[in-house]
Amino acid sequence: MSSNNDQPDGDVSRRDFLKGAGVASVVGVTGATIAEQGLNNLELVDDPIGSYPYRDWEDLYREEWDWDSISRSTHSVNCTGSCSWQVYVKNGQVWREQQANDYPRFDENLPDPSPRGCNKGACFSDYVDADQRVKYPLRRTGERGEGQWERISWDRALTEIAEHVIDEVTEGRYDAISGFTPIPAMSPVSFASGTRLINLLGGVSHSFYDWYSDLPPGQPITWGHQTDNAESADWYNADYIIAWGSNINVTRIPDAKYFLDAQYNGTKRVGVFTDYSQTAIHTDEWLSPNPGTDTALALGMARTIVDEGLYDEAHVKEQSDMPLLVREDTGKFLRASEVPGLGADVENPEKVMVMQDGDGEPRIAPASLGDRADKYDPSKSIELDFDPQLAVEEEVTTTDGQVPVRSVWVNLREELSNYTPEYVAEETGVGERTHRKIAREFAESDAAKIIHGKGVNDWYHNDLGNRAIQLLTTLTGHIGRNGTGVDHYVGQEKIWTFNGWKNLSFPTGSVRGVPTTLWTYFHAGILNNTDEQTRSMIQESVNEGWMPVYPEERGDGFRPDPSTMFVWRGNFFNQAKGNVAIEENLWPKLDLVVDINFRLDSTALYSDIVLPAASHYEKTDLNMTDMHTYVHPFTPAVEPLGEAKTDWQIFRELAAKIQDLAERRDIDPIDDRKFDREIDLQSLEDDYVRDWLTEEGEGDGALADDEAAAEFILEHSTESNPDDGGEITFADTVEQPQRFEAAGDHWTSDIEEGEAYAPWKDFVQDKEPWPTFTGRQQYYIDHDWFLELDEQLPTHKRPPEQQDQQEYPLRYNTPHGRYAIHSTWRDNEKLLRLNRGEPVVFIHPDDAQRRGIEDGDRVEIYNDLSEIEAIAKVYPSADPGTVQLPFGWEKYQFPNRENFNSLVPMYMKPTQLVQYPEDSGEHLHFFPNFWGPTGVNSDVRCDVRPKEGGDN
Repeated sequence: MSSNNDQPDGDVSRRDFLKGAGVASVVGVTGATIAEQGLNNLELVDDPIGSYPYRDWEDLYREEWDWDSISRSTHSVNCTGSCSWQVYVKNGQVWREQQANDYPRFDENLPDPSPRGCNKGACFSDYVDADQRVKYPLRRTGERGEGQWERISWDRALTEIAEHVIDEVTEGRYDAISGFTPIPAMSPVSFASGTRLINLLGGVSHSFYDWYSDLPPGQPITWGHQTDNAESADWYNADYIIAWGSNINVTRIPDAKYFLDAQYNGTKRVGVFTDYSQTAIHTDEWLSPNPGTDTALALGMARTIVDEGLYDEAHVKEQSDMPLLVREDTGKFLRASEVPGLGADVENPEKVMVMQDGDGEPRIAPASLGDRADKYDPSKSIELDFDPQLAVEEEVTTTDGQVPVRSVWVNLREELSNYTPEYVAEETGVGERTHRKIAREFAESDAAKIIHGKGVNDWYHNDLGNRAIQLLTTLTGHIGRNGTGVDHYVGQEKIWTFNGWKNLSFPTGSVRGVPTTLWTYFHAGILNNTDEQTRSMIQESVNEGWMPVYPEERGDGFRPDPSTMFVWRGNFFNQAKGNVAIEENLWPKLDLVVDINFRLDSTALYSDIVLPAASHYEKTDLNMTDMHTYVHPFTPAVEPLGEAKTDWQIFRELAAKIQDLAERRDIDPIDDRKFDREIDLQSLEDDYVRDWLTEEGEGDGALADDEAAAEFILEHSTESNPDDGGEITFADTVEQPQRFEAAGDHWTSDIEEGEAYAPWKDFVQDKEPWPTFTGRQQYYIDHDWFLELDEQLPTHKRPPEQQDQQEYPLRYNTPHGRYAIHSTWRDNEKLLRLNRGEPVVFIHPDDAQRRGIEDGDRVEIYNDLSEIEAIAKVYPSADPGTVQLPFGWEKYQFPNRENFNSLVPMYMKPTQLVQYPEDSGEHLHFFPNFWGPTGVNSDVRCDVRPKEGGDN
């Protein structure tokens, strides 16, 4: 072995260079480190292009650009980014990843869509061989959460699960089997893998969009549709953008370029955030309303628009419910059936609303629900052949005699009269001149847009906040055109390839879906601890069949407990609101919890069996988002680590094991109590791999592997295989991200060549009826519960106080963070080094000083539910009176095994449990991730104190 003295002058070995760099602070007798000696001897290169000497120590950098193969892949996480990556492999190992740069451009006037990515995706390769990878099946040996495991074989694991499932199904408890997995768009084959098996077993599929409080309930309430957004490229088309509670520069990193570049297009950008957020610093004006007062601010702006005549009268008359008449005696819409001689030409006049024309004569509102075939009816039109009056306040002759009526417009103006500039300034903290100025600018812009986020949506009264903010776009006509609208980007309910995904996930067509928030309320013991009014309304909703709860109540009135839970592609236990109640009351009811995962997260830690799943770079799947109009794939760059398998393979093999045991026991088919079908365990795997959309016998075994499932989705979706357009195959997506060919019926505009996708054009431009009771954007809801709670129109209500403000003076907020997507990457070493390496709570200097807290101190955040530890970050940009703890940290990253959600109770709002109309529900009815109660988490108070004996 040669010494350093054996090196030629001016050279230093790579090993010694690295060794020297690693001990740069250690000096020898000469006073210089090896690294310094090497650097001092480096020769200068005057002409690096024309004449560059070879120096072997630089091989360290050259090897980074050396690889054996490249695969296209992405990341299956709930960020809605959907970014295509190139994965480089060397010697059978993932060497690095790089953002793909080949998204096809569809409009040269918009910023280049390439590349897309963020700091998290750039280090996913760390997970592929990480210590926390699950490499083989594990069975719990200690208590849940203790982390005591034994390795078992795949056959043993699948046999134990299959035996339990067979017992549940044969005993009629198939509706006690639950499957939880979020966001199909991020990997629809993996989503469908377990969902398909659950569906064949007669089990229960859980919602996620409402559970995460990502669902904006104001959108289905007002627009009857959930949720439709412009792709982020359309931001560049706006003249005026308000980022309202959406911290784009943290939560939408791949899309932030459109927001930032819009300034070069002359776009004014306004930020509405309680704190001086990472997005607020890039806006032209920043409004900082007090927490929970967004509704008051929006309604104050609406009053300015109405009082100063800045509204789009033609749009309001045709597109909204403002001209419709409301009875003053009942608070209900006046129906055509109640007006003599009106409604004879419509099929169901009891569900047709009434307007008044310029001559004072009653006229039916065309395309009301009773005047069309169904919720969606493109054969009808809301276009008016008369000019309705907006301001109506008089008596009309009805079948009940003379009845006083007022138009929705008059009712709205009365509501807005409460929001004087003085009141708005006092309630929100936003100045009188400021909020009125922003309202004027928004109304007078040619194309104005609101980017709406979780800062509004996490509150108990989120539906009121949504409706008030949406009202601004309806009044001004800033909707249904490029560069306009309310774009809600929190989580992701929509999937472009809906029809293919639906048929892959739910082959029987008979689905037991459940709102996870309500399911948790029932089974975690929260229902018995809520207030009497909420409890009675929840029970009424269930009894009326508006909202389902499983297991179903049996004929004798007994409702069994859930018994079995499969979790994959998600971290249910860690992310759950009401975390304490779930751990103490719900989890003990579950006889078997199975987690399918590539890493040991908190849900895995509290499971009974953990099955090793392939990581994102070891599988075949698709990926898409409503942030753009492209589809691209996962392809396996390397083989799954250890004994890991893809989700499709795991659930197929479980189906095979159940079928094998059922055949040995000769188990007869079981009649499904709810649906006209049998649950046949002896054909379970055969049914799992069969293409149900082909003729009997032709599709047998067609869906045996992941790629076949991906092709099935593309083949059976309008977006990738329209009747009158081209076809996108899986191979096409591997070659390059593909822009979708068309938009299916679950979207509200077409995909047009040369234009960014923007929603609602079907209704605004093509005049199709909105899928609401009235056929219009509907701000007045005459459901009994809305009337009882005085929420028939958007109105401001202060957040409910769940803790005593005197005892817990600080508000507690858990926003998205920059260094993780939910809990994924919370355990990544690179990212932990960038944010203090453990849970951090952000606190304003004034709040910290009053409590004797300095930056870096270990503190306790506590309320009446629990307490957690974190490191204090004194943060001048924080909102005084509010502490923020970015969520996603795993339970095992807190010393006491509590977590960020341990301080968060569950409180469910009754207006989100209704069916509307009550008898038929075309406007609002439970459908997973479309309409259901949200699991809110911002109406929480706490206090903070230095940790006794903690670090200072």
